[in-house]
Amino acid sequence: MTKKIGTIVVLVILSVLVFLISVGKGTIDISIPDVIRAIFIDKEGMNHQIIFNVRLPRTLVAALVGMSLALSGAILQGVMRNPLASPGVIGVSQGAGLAAFTILILFPDYTYLVPIGAFIGAFLATMLIYMLAWKNGIQPVRLILAGVAVSSMLAAGINVLMTLFPDKLGGTVNFMIGELSARTWPHFNMLWPYALLGLFLSFILSGRINILMMGDEIAIGLGVKVEQTRIILIAIASMLAASAVSVVGLLGFVGLIAPHICRILVGTDYKYLFPAAALFGATLLMLCDTLSRLIFSPVEIPVGIIMSLLGAPFFLYLLRERRSFH
Repeated sequence: MTKKIGTIVVLVILSVLVFLISVGKGTIDISIPDVIRAIFIDKEGMNHQIIFNVRLPRTLVAALVGMSLALSGAILQGVMRNPLASPGVIGVSQGAGLAAFTILILFPDYTYLVPIGAFIGAFLATMLIYMLAWKNGIQPVRLILAGVAVSSMLAAGINVLMTLFPDKLGGTVNFMIGELSARTWPHFNMLWPYALLGLFLSFILSGRINILMMGDEIAIGLGVKVEQTRIILIAIASMLAASAVSVVGLLGFVGLIAPHICRILVGTDYKYLFPAAALFGATLLMLCDTLSRLIFSPVEIPVGIIMSLLGAPFFLYLLRERRSFH
């Protein structure tokens, strides 16, 4: 237990350090002491204007999106008992993306409904995948195949919208990749209620997901309503993924990488895995966003490209190793 708590403390320190670096790096470099001074002390200088109006909301959005996708991935991996389950891999993000895309293109006057629409799309996609993969239990291969099939179907729906409404595609290319540029305080305000609610509910239900990991028979014997609990957890995972997608688009692999690495660091007890995954996911995306601004500075590349370059080899590694989930 002491080692696990120590690991989480290290992740907290690392996330704060990466946060300060991310806020300070850009076309104009600002040192960490100056970042701290600009945020808390000198609120009239140029540094404060740059940080508060441009970099701070973007970095906070990156942290919340990373946290949300990592928690969503951890929940899905637990519910489906498969280390390859994540919002981007099995089609949950695509469900949220299709719903969000539909609202953005067909009903642009109702953009405030994007988070709710994305949640409905993500939840329906997840339940469909779960039902398709279920046959006397969840089989890992069947889950991945069902996820790939549903993901392809949803991606086809997005492509249909792009083909039928080419005049309304401004900014949607970056939505397909995952993008954090130009994210401001309204984006942060749209995201944080869903992210914090999902974080809170995840912690509350961490004990139940631990019981689910023991198997259905043991869970039923301990008084857990298995299917009801799974549906609630899927709804939470869908809400977290949908809120992230509605703000940054179809950003992949965060929900795969963060929970898996944290499982190695702190084990499979979700009371420790959830906070570790949330911190690691936030840190990972803030770091990748910083790299996306610096690699070809002053030109930025979408953060989704950086995540794909990291995530695709990691996914292939998991497939090759076939490590046990437990």
